[in-house]
Amino acid sequence: MTAGDPSGSVVRRILLGSQLRRLRESRGITREAAGYSIRASESKISRLELGRVSFKARDVEDLLTLYGVTDEAERGALLSLVKAANIAGWWHSYSDVLPGWFQTYIGLEGAASLIRGYEAQFVHGLFQTEAYAHAVVERGMRDASKEDVDRRVALRLERQKVLVSERAPEVRLVLDEAALRRVHGGPVVMRGQLEHLVEMAQLPHVTLQVMPFSHGWHAGESGTFTLLTFPESDLSDLVFLEQLTSALYLDKREDVAQYERAMAQLQQECPSPDASLELLRGIAAEFARTVR
Repeated sequence: MTAGDPSGSVVRRILLGSQLRRLRESRGITREAAGYSIRASESKISRLELGRVSFKARDVEDLLTLYGVTDEAERGALLSLVKAANIAGWWHSYSDVLPGWFQTYIGLEGAASLIRGYEAQFVHGLFQTEAYAHAVVERGMRDASKEDVDRRVALRLERQKVLVSERAPEVRLVLDEAALRRVHGGPVVMRGQLEHLVEMAQLPHVTLQVMPFSHGWHAGESGTFTLLTFPESDLSDLVFLEQLTSALYLDKREDVAQYERAMAQLQQECPSPDASLELLRGIAAEFARTVR
């Protein structure tokens, strides 16, 4: 991750925020007192420590002074993160159609070295074709203008460039058979989507598995989730849970471990990647027969 990498700015914000939180807690200082020192509210300190907002160098300097950090090297290292953490990501140009809570996810996704997850209802956004994405967005936003739908689809396609970049993450996904058979855009669109998945499944850094209907109950019954792992050793894994109007980011070790166990169980119970590839081909062929 380079200093000018906009995806990395989200990670740096989280790293800086977590370090400030540790310093505050080690001194026994409340969020309210910290907020007072920088002429802000307790909730502003909470958002800073979670990496949800940008940092001002003056605020960080004042907080470091409050926390008793006087060593110039230590202060310099933390202050150097401020500029890097405030780099605007490419996705900010889509802020008119992109919820603020999802902007954080895009930055984290682009900075991850490993993406794991289970998809229950839709093909994962990183693997959607333009036609499939358009059908999903259009159906999910019935009152949106054509321009807004097109911009959301363009954003989704832009996200996918990470898969062919020099720093492409390793991706391990389990797709429920329901996500492959639920029709979006009609049989022609679905055939194209399934054929695209077949191609993507053969990339060396991508592992796709299908959880078939025939398996019955499985570890993903609670719903879709994504696990993100980062190259930075001091940034813990995160679980992303998307909701209708917001999202949850879980980073407590016990929560993450539970999802890691669920992911491992899903991968173990699914047909192998090779067998899943044949299943994908079979479903694609079924859609192909319906459009002849």
